[in-house]
Amino acid sequence: MSSAGDAAVGYPISYVADLFSRTRRESREVMVGELGFGGSHPMRVQSMITSDTMDTEACVKETLRLVEVGCEMVRITAPTVKDAANLKQIRARLNDAGCRVPLVADIHFKPEAALEAVQWVEKVRINPGNFADSKKFNIRDYSDMQYAAELERIRDRFAPLVMRCQERGVALRIGTNHGSLSDRIMNRFGDSPLGMVESALEFVRIARDLDFHRMIFSMKASNPKVMIAAYRLLVARLNAEGADWNYPIHLGVTEAGDGEDGRIKSAIGIGSLLSDGIGDTIRVSLTEDSEHEIPVARALVASFSRKRSASSSVSGVAPTWPLFDYSRRSSNRIILEGITQRIALGGMETVAVVVPRRVDDAVAHKREGLGDYQPELILEDLSIVEVDPLSTKELEAVNAVTEARLVTVRDGLELDPIAAFRLLAARIDARHPILIKDTLATLGDTLNPVLGGEFLDHLLTSSRVLGSLLCDGIGDAVLLRSEEAPSQSLRLVYNILQASGVRIFKTDYVACPSCGRTLFNLQETTARIKSSTSHLKGVRIAVMGCIVNGPGEMADADFGYVGGAPGKVNLYVGKTAVKFNIPEGEAVERLVDLIKEHGRWVELA
Repeated sequence: MSSAGDAAVGYPISYVADLFSRTRRESREVMVGELGFGGSHPMRVQSMITSDTMDTEACVKETLRLVEVGCEMVRITAPTVKDAANLKQIRARLNDAGCRVPLVADIHFKPEAALEAVQWVEKVRINPGNFADSKKFNIRDYSDMQYAAELERIRDRFAPLVMRCQERGVALRIGTNHGSLSDRIMNRFGDSPLGMVESALEFVRIARDLDFHRMIFSMKASNPKVMIAAYRLLVARLNAEGADWNYPIHLGVTEAGDGEDGRIKSAIGIGSLLSDGIGDTIRVSLTEDSEHEIPVARALVASFSRKRSASSSVSGVAPTWPLFDYSRRSSNRIILEGITQRIALGGMETVAVVVPRRVDDAVAHKREGLGDYQPELILEDLSIVEVDPLSTKELEAVNAVTEARLVTVRDGLELDPIAAFRLLAARIDARHPILIKDTLATLGDTLNPVLGGEFLDHLLTSSRVLGSLLCDGIGDAVLLRSEEAPSQSLRLVYNILQASGVRIFKTDYVACPSCGRTLFNLQETTARIKSSTSHLKGVRIAVMGCIVNGPGEMADADFGYVGGAPGKVNLYVGKTAVKFNIPEGEAVERLVDLIKEHGRWVELA
C-alpha cells in the first residue's frame, strides 16, 4: 500500500506497529521542569492562558485557576521581548503562591523574545513557520544552493536559542502550524502534511547537531484530516530516521472553535491519534475560558485508561486505505428504502444517517422542525450482514455473494470499534458498503462505559470512533447509539459528519482560542458572527484574534475576520486580505457585506 505521502518521502514508512490493536508509541523521556513527558509517564494535560502577558495579576490568577482544575502545564504568549521579560514576574508570583506548574513561553516571530523568555520558563515553544521567516505568500523556485543558504540563515537564528536551552535545562517544543508554513516550505513541499513535517525536521536537525534532545513535537491544523495525516507522517518519518528520534508528541487541533463543534473536532483529531497509541500530552483548543478546556482533555485521556477491548490483531492483514492522504473507500452503489425517500448508499454518495426505530418514532411528530438533522434510514428495516471481522469463514461467505451488501460489525464483540471497522474494511471486498457504529455494545450492556454516563462522554466517544473512521475514508452510513436522547443523538451525529468534512450542511467556523496576542474579545465576536451568519450552509468563516496563523489557517476558509490592530479588523477572502483597518464596531456588518459581494449570502427564510 502506498500514498502520496509515501511517494514524497521516497521509502516505505509506518506510523504504528499495528493498526488493529492499540499499543502506545514508545518515546524518550523529556523533563519540563519537574514534570516528565513521554517514557513511562502518563498522558499530560495542558492549556494556554488568555490574559495579556503584561498583566501579571491576571496571568497568575488564570494560571492558578487552570492548575486547580487539573492543568499540568501552562503556556503564555510572549510576542515581544517586553512580554518575555515579564514572565520573570509571573514565575516569581506563582512560586510565592506555592505553584510550581511548568510554564511554556509561546514564541512566533521574534527569536529575541525567545532568548529572553528562556531565562524564566521551563519550556519554549517555537513555530518553525515564522520563527525566522515572515510570510509573504511569495511564489519562488529555490535551487538546492539557495535552499541550503536559507537553512544556514535559520541555523544562525535558531542555534543561540538551542544553546541557551541546553545551558539552562529548558525544553523546546517544535510546534508546526498548518496555517503558518514558511514561503520556503510552501514552495518546495506545498501546503501539505509533508510540508508541516519537513518544516519541523529542519529545526530538529539543527538541534541534534548541537546535541540537544529535550524536544517535543506538534503538528497542528484546524482541519482534523490534515492534522491526523501530519502527525502520522511525522511519526513515520521519526521512525525511519532512527530509534533515537523517538521524541514525545504533543497533540492538538488548533482553532477548533467553541461549544459542541469545538469539542467534536478536538475529539476527532486528538482521539484518532490517541487510538493509534500516538501522543504524550494534549491541549484542547476552545474559544472559551481556558479552564473549560481541561475537563474535555481529561475525559479524552481517561477514555484510554478504561478496560481494554480484546485484541483484534490478525497477521498478514494490510490497510486498504491510504494512511497519509484522505481518500474515501470505494464501494458499489446500492439503493435502500429510506424513511421518506429512497437512499443511494456507497460509491461517492453522501454518508447516510441510520437510527434505531425508537429514535424515528420519538421525532416523527416534529420532523419539519428538525431542519437538516433528519433520520434517513431505520436500522430495523435494513438488510444488513453482520460479521465478526476476525472470522475468515464469515468474511468469505459475504465475499462469495455476487451483489453488493451493506455490511457491519456484529454487536457484542469485545473489540475496539475503530480497530474492528478498520479490520472489516481491510478484509471485506471493496464492493460492499459499510455501516459504522460508535459502539458495539447494546443498550442492555450496563457494564460498558460508553452507555449511560454524561453527554460529554457520549460526545467524545462517538466523535472519536466515528470521526476517526470517517477520516480514514471508512463508512458509507453511520449509526450513533451512545447517546439515547433522540434529538441530541441526531444533532451529534450530523455535527460529527460536518467536523469530519464528509457532509457539510451548515456554516463551518474556524475560531482560534484566545491568548495574550488577541486583539478583540474572541468569544463575544465569534458569537456575534455566528448570530449573523449561522444560516449560510456550506460557507466556511475563520475568526482569528491576530495575524499569527490567520492567512495560512484560513486557506480552506471562504472568508476571514482577523484582528489587525487594537480595535481594528482586517477581512479576508480565502487567504487574501481585501479590507483593512475596519473599526471593530462595524466589522461584522462589513463581513456580511463582503459575503454578499461574493454571491454567498442567502436571506433567512
